[in-house]
Amino acid sequence: MDQLWVNRAASSEAAVTQRHLKRVWAMPGTQLGVVGWPPTRRDRMFGSWHYWWQAHLLDCLVDAELRDPQPQRRTRINRQVRGHRLRNNFRWTNNYYDDMAWLALALERAARIAGVERRRALPKLADQFVKAWVPEDGGGIPWRKEDQFFNAPANGPAGIFLARYPAGGERLKRAEQMGDWIDRTLIDPETHLVFDGIKAGSLVRVQYTYCQGVVLGLETELAARTGAEARQRHSARVHRLVAAVKEQMAPSGVLQGAGGGDGGLFAGITARYLALVATALPGDSADDAVARDTARQIVLSSARSAWDYRQTVDGLPLFGAFWDRDAELPPQKAGAGQGAQFVEGAVDASEIAERDLSVQLSGWMLMEAACNVTAVTEK
Repeated sequence: MDQLWVNRAASSEAAVTQRHLKRVWAMPGTQLGVVGWPPTRRDRMFGSWHYWWQAHLLDCLVDAELRDPQPQRRTRINRQVRGHRLRNNFRWTNNYYDDMAWLALALERAARIAGVERRRALPKLADQFVKAWVPEDGGGIPWRKEDQFFNAPANGPAGIFLARYPAGGERLKRAEQMGDWIDRTLIDPETHLVFDGIKAGSLVRVQYTYCQGVVLGLETELAARTGAEARQRHSARVHRLVAAVKEQMAPSGVLQGAGGGDGGLFAGITARYLALVATALPGDSADDAVARDTARQIVLSSARSAWDYRQTVDGLPLFGAFWDRDAELPPQKAGAGQGAQFVEGAVDASEIAERDLSVQLSGWMLMEAACNVTAVTEK
């Protein structure tokens, strides 16, 4: 790995660790990320905790373990998993399939990379996704239980997980069905970007960065895990979508931001799966090489810009919600300004978006992605 990006990723990890990690209700052997910094009393007590943000925090800790294995980090990963289940009322599941998919992905990687296993969790989560498949209703799997909104942010990560866990078999076939459903239903014929979803038979035409990211991740996994004929189909989808992301969502080379709240994670997720394209897309064709190189360049250009526009607090980075402009420092009086609010199944941004854990996780995720793409380049 390029030592520059290793150092920046380590600084990003330290920033989140020092500002956000806290025991859950003072319980030994637990931890979660406080959702805002500086935190309110409600934040510190985990009155708000945002299940899917914590799943991405776990995934970032696994990224860091892959970069620099350490016993103390494995302890943090264990504490994060334990804290998640505790705060979720001793359950792995909730009513949102996208939330559960993010946790499943992080838990699978925690087991495979860090050796932190929860043997009952992964089969239970996999069963949720398999049973939620309802082509007769127009899906896909829905966004949440008893809902008729079938979207990319649920089907993409659930498909990635099913492709990985375990390798092959019926779950891989379901992952292929998810990829085919997205390609058939949610691709904009003009821009080739991914629409958000389909609700009661009507397209929800908004195009988020992370929708592109999860589809890139799913199609890359399928290209790497299927036979030659299917691989060609999945690789072609990756080629097309990487080109569309470059043109439409990173025209200056830097991925577009989406503010704070849930949107704070969108660009980081996209960077994670662009890095997967750069490091794991198989094939020796010119199109394969162009897709890998383009994905790598978007990650590195975004990472350089996000680092250049960061603030520094106590020697550690504070990333902006938009990677192409100066980060804004949140008021240092604890709780000053409006915090992130949970509204109708989503989390709106804090008044100063940089206060949100989601924004800082996204910057950390981006730095780890830069480490990964430079590691492959050096081989």
